[in-house]
Amino acid sequence: MKRSYVFRLGVIGLLSVMGGAGPLCAWADQSRAWPVQVPYDAPPVNPEVPDVSIPPNQMTLGPEELKRVEALLPLLEGKQEFWAMGEFVHLGESSVPVLVKALTMSSPRIRYNAIETLLMMKGVAGVPALVTTAKEPSELSRVREHALRVAVRLDAAKASEALDVMAKDPNPSVRKAAAFEARYIRQKAVIPLLIPMVSDDERFVALSALQSLWILTRHETEFHDWDTSTKQDRAAWASEWVEWWDSNKETFEIPEPRRPKRSL
Repeated sequence: MKRSYVFRLGVIGLLSVMGGAGPLCAWADQSRAWPVQVPYDAPPVNPEVPDVSIPPNQMTLGPEELKRVEALLPLLEGKQEFWAMGEFVHLGESSVPVLVKALTMSSPRIRYNAIETLLMMKGVAGVPALVTTAKEPSELSRVREHALRVAVRLDAAKASEALDVMAKDPNPSVRKAAAFEARYIRQKAVIPLLIPMVSDDERFVALSALQSLWILTRHETEFHDWDTSTKQDRAAWASEWVEWWDSNKETFEIPEPRRPKRSL
């Protein structure tokens, strides 16, 4: 009770000094906090962290070492799969002949992880095996698509061999993968493969082929509503690409890729 009484006396005294309760709102308005810029001290620069990673192996593997590497193949599926993938990456290009054997093993998980490992290790020597996997009609579509994707990123020139097969595949998902990845293969021979795909039964396949054509050729066609088009529409519009290609295929060259604009 005493503390409450003293507090009330203090408030009354303050109001009396300020001239009563009337100016209280004015005093409160004048006491608002204003933003003030505080000097900024940059954090201290962290010292350089030494590189303690183990570089990939550059030595050729001997017969006994290759046998031990083959023991890693079943481990590409299961609890140790990431460790096994890391071991292949560390062993480097010398282990590619063993790793590509996984592409014919019965487990889809092993085949998929082998493809991913080739990408991680930049195993260019494995591109022919990836192309074979991408062309295999009995392979799972997701494995074929990933094989094409990795082959294009490792060696686009060699990966183009798979496009002709995949572009005519009955599975629309496989055709779409071919239409999409074609934009990264900067070869003139890709253009006549893409043009027939513009009239594909599936609109998402046709749109992927069309976008790849635009990226590779920069050819501007008449405006069409491709998003709501029917197969008949796309077949008619594809004739414009056929006419353009017939008139320009002898002199056409793939233009240089566009460089991203630098921000000011």
